[in-house]
Amino acid sequence: MTRRFDGRVAVVFGAGSVGPGWGNGKAAAVQYARDGATVAAIDIAIDAANETVGIIRGEGGTAEGWACDVTKRDQIVSVVTDVLARFGRIDVLHNNVGLPAMGTTETLTEGEWDHAMDVNLKSVFLTCQAVLPTMVKQGKGAIVNISSVAAVRYTGYPYPAYYASKAALNHLTASIALEYARKGIRANAIMPGMMHTPHIGKAIVGQYASEAEMVEKRNALCPTGRMGTGWDIAKCAAFLASDEAEYITGQVIAVDGGLTVRC
Repeated sequence: MTRRFDGRVAVVFGAGSVGPGWGNGKAAAVQYARDGATVAAIDIAIDAANETVGIIRGEGGTAEGWACDVTKRDQIVSVVTDVLARFGRIDVLHNNVGLPAMGTTETLTEGEWDHAMDVNLKSVFLTCQAVLPTMVKQGKGAIVNISSVAAVRYTGYPYPAYYASKAALNHLTASIALEYARKGIRANAIMPGMMHTPHIGKAIVGQYASEAEMVEKRNALCPTGRMGTGWDIAKCAAFLASDEAEYITGQVIAVDGGLTVRC
């Protein structure tokens, strides 16, 4: 049976996980592979990338791992060049890298603000700039950017740079979609809501008295009564990157269990 990404190459920036379990990027990389894609798993931590590669290969898929700091243009260009040399094409660009940069408008430093903007926003500009010429030459390609519901609403956490960078990412996605719509390239963004991934244990748990309290309170915020998982994001991403979504571009889709439509 033909799978929807057979013969295609998916490049996933942020394909590793910061701890045990399934982060959004790790799950997405494995989902692309399960749907037939050859996966370039890229992460700032090569061990994390290689863990994802090992899972894909263990399931009979094809993947290679690369280390890359997405705030560095030269590293991105080097990785994209290597991927093209190894696999010959790039059909899907998945941008999953991000950080919250906790701190109020008064306490967040200029350096922390700049770093958040570099990681959450400039990185996507740089990866798209590196990959788009190949997609234009191919006459086809799909970009999936991972944003956040924090782009469109205040979530209660003190991270103004995160709110601002994710809001800008949504508009960047739309601008890329329209600029390249007649060249066969689509760009969409996913806004995860309250997700139960290894990331929250590293980045958000400090906002609560304990991890147990964090899980309880985040579950309670969700209309479904529970947080989502990395697989919820992965399945949406695979759909958006596939030909099943060939007339969907420039969209920002909330995967949030109804969080953003609740008053």
